[in-house]
Amino acid sequence: DLSPTDIRGAALLAMMTRSLGRLIPTRTVFFLCDVQERFRDLAFNFPHIVHSARLLISGAKELAVPVLATEQYPRAFGKTAGEIDLTGVQVCEKSKFSMLVPDVESFLATHEKVESVVLFGLEAHVCVQQTALDLLERGYDVHLPLDGVGSQRPFDRSAAVKRLRDAGVFVSSAESILFELLRDAKHEKFRAMNALFKDFNSSRPDPIAKM
Repeated sequence: DLSPTDIRGAALLAMMTRSLGRLIPTRTVFFLCDVQERFRDLAFNFPHIVHSARLLISGAKELAVPVLATEQYPRAFGKTAGEIDLTGVQVCEKSKFSMLVPDVESFLATHEKVESVVLFGLEAHVCVQQTALDLLERGYDVHLPLDGVGSQRPFDRSAAVKRLRDAGVFVSSAESILFELLRDAKHEKFRAMNALFKDFNSSRPDPIAKM
């Protein structure tokens, strides 16, 4: 039988080896997955997804966190929603459902210190899910802001979130993720970020459908 000391030691070792998913700006990238015009009238809560994507991308730019976006077969699904400012964002076209196409693999290779990927977009049960699983297989921590992911049908979104949480994805919210990256009210970007948060919360689309 294990002694109390052995049990405490085993618990401590497990805690040390288990990732807590802490976000550090210099070790994080943001992935925007396929938030395209074709989904505007199809995806459940599309305005909220766009709203959260705008906050996440604006916040990432303030904190110098790299952002990459993909577009699934844009000839059929259109470009990224016009409200989302992609200035300075690398955009990759794809036909594969996962975002992990050669251009994205190259992006990750050039950011070799990256440990965490904040993943948001459409559709949760297809492209987002397959991207998250591919990233997990490669050893990345994956963070999923619930207010930034969606599907055409709420059931598909719920099923995907459950599967990804079970697989080890960290489920959070757009604002929580940015606050963790910010970490301290004394951060030099706090005022700029606080302005983004105020605008985000004051201009949230109404009514808020159940996420």
